[in-house]
Amino acid sequence: MADIKQTIQDFYKVAQTRDFARDFQFRVLDISNKGVPVFTENDLVYATTAVLPGKTIATKPVPYNGFEFKVPGTVSYTNSDSYTIDFYCDATTNARIAMENWITETYNDETTTGDGVLHNNSTITLVQLNTQFEPMRTYKLHGVFPVDCGEIGYSMAGDGEIATVTIAMAYQFFRRDPAIRGTVNTIGKLAGALVG
Repeated sequence: MADIKQTIQDFYKVAQTRDFARDFQFRVLDISNKGVPVFTENDLVYATTAVLPGKTIATKPVPYNGFEFKVPGTVSYTNSDSYTIDFYCDATTNARIAMENWITETYNDETTTGDGVLHNNSTITLVQLNTQFEPMRTYKLHGVFPVDCGEIGYSMAGDGEIATVTIAMAYQFFRRDPAIRGTVNTIGKLAGALVG
């Protein structure tokens, strides 16, 4: 039987070599509506929290001769109907206004018209960073559209906290791109410099 290396020294040696991923080594690089960035370098937009989305395969039971086999079924993407990103609000709440405008463009309740079309080039680009804050890989969510522009809480008795807003987006699927080094986003900034 092979040695099972689970001593504190083994753990420490591997931890020194590989380190651990930290919850701040992640950025929202870009959000685009039909290929056009929603936010530019002149916007004060800062994504404070987001998640790297999950992906699952459903299992389907196939009974045979008193035994139930499990076979892979369809793929689904975790929270693809409501992927949330939290933003700090600047004084003019640009992040929320941008989402309000996009929602109205998708479906305008005043005129009962709207685009309502799935656009594959409407995307969110996420980037994972290494311990030196260099990009390691990107995840691009395709077919994105906003589903909730979020509430902003205010209080006259507040203590001056920075206001935040949670934006919820739907998407169809994501693709991972491991080759990010030197990738420049749509406004000419190196990966990670636009949002977050």
